[in-house]
Amino acid sequence: MKYAYNPKSKCADEFINHEEIMETLDYAQKNRHNRELIDEILNKARERKGLSHRDAAVLLDCDLEDKNQEIFALAEQIKKDFYGNRIVMFAPLYLSNYCVNGCVYCPYHAKNRHIPRKKLTQEEIRQEVIALQDMGHKRLALETGEDPVNNPIEYVLESIKTIYGIKHKNGAIRRVNVNIAATTVENYRKLKEAGIGTYILFQETYHKESYLKLHPTGPKHDYNYHTEAMDRAMEGGIDDVGCGVLFGLELYRYEFAGLLMHAEHLEAVYGVGPHTISVPRIRRADDIDPEVFDNGIDDDTFAKIVACIRIAVPYTGMILSTRESQKCRERVLHLGISQISGGSRTSVGGYVQEEPEDEKSEQFEVSDRRTLDEVVNWLMGMDYIPSFCTACYREGRTGDRFMSLCKSGQIQNCCLPNALMTLKEYLMDYASEDTKKKGLKLIEKELQNIPKEEVRRIVAHHLEEIEKGNRDFRF
Repeated sequence: MKYAYNPKSKCADEFINHEEIMETLDYAQKNRHNRELIDEILNKARERKGLSHRDAAVLLDCDLEDKNQEIFALAEQIKKDFYGNRIVMFAPLYLSNYCVNGCVYCPYHAKNRHIPRKKLTQEEIRQEVIALQDMGHKRLALETGEDPVNNPIEYVLESIKTIYGIKHKNGAIRRVNVNIAATTVENYRKLKEAGIGTYILFQETYHKESYLKLHPTGPKHDYNYHTEAMDRAMEGGIDDVGCGVLFGLELYRYEFAGLLMHAEHLEAVYGVGPHTISVPRIRRADDIDPEVFDNGIDDDTFAKIVACIRIAVPYTGMILSTRESQKCRERVLHLGISQISGGSRTSVGGYVQEEPEDEKSEQFEVSDRRTLDEVVNWLMGMDYIPSFCTACYREGRTGDRFMSLCKSGQIQNCCLPNALMTLKEYLMDYASEDTKKKGLKLIEKELQNIPKEEVRRIVAHHLEEIEKGNRDFRF
């Protein structure tokens, strides 16, 4: 059956339409050195209102070196305009690696008898969270395998309640984002009531034929149910959703077009595009060899993808995990990335205790193994402000309320003050001496960049209060 492309449809075959993607890739390839068209698209992009998947595909395919430099420069400027020099910090927390799916790129697949299966008890979750709080983290992303017996929604909800209830010294997790398998409207409603931040679900690949081969068994095999999950999440009241693909599984141009079409669909139907877009690349883990997948992308291509997503979807937060090396992260931070993890462990129970070599349960190998303090220090050395802010979610600035503020630029009046105050908390409670020294100097400099005098005065007062032991100020 042939489907017609329709971004307003709730049928995955219509809003992620294969024929439309193939026509888009053909159009982009034919126009990759069409200067007049590329200039026209770049001028449109400079209006900061984003680009269609087709226009963005032309920029991604562009092979004119001078125009590519314009693309990178524009991405960098758009990143500054929307997100300034702030980088939000988070960490993943793996609750369980029990999984009934057969995903061929993930070591948690059901046929893997080598990897030890683990599921945290609520007390073990408590210990993991305390370890994360003692690093300084305020924002977590929950991860579980898909297993209705071992990881039912009730387990996830109980775990969220446990996490929010843990206060240790000055530590508190203020925002729990959730990355679990596609589920029902009813379950999304329960997650919303539990107080989650963003619901994150990676598509892995938008190429349906490849998707079915890569997910041969288990509930995840259902391409349409998985791809339509964000619609059900929205219907369940979750208005902050995060998309992503696993680059390396399929041709990157195809994935790029599909990802942007998904963003356009959410905008068209709900008036709210993805709160975040993640850009992971496939990595080695346990019985998974990334070399068997022949669609891997080099660092130059990866940087171009990041830049073009930033231009096409200027308002979205862009996430880069510790899958990537320090060198790679440094390169793409200024091109569009606004959130990174630090001090991450991708194993179940990995924060409390390092796993022995013969008991590894990590989902993928971590390339950036630095501590959170080392990452914070590194960011500040490049004049970035590491932010532990969770204010928008806690003040109800989600969904269309967040997007309207972000698109208008008004969000800047909240973000810089909140970033400085949460960084000051980190420095006072967790930082090494060198990090603290660098951070205090950075805060003093950045305080002067708050445009409104009254806001600047209030922030200065709150910063003094933080030194006295008071916490959790926010705009």
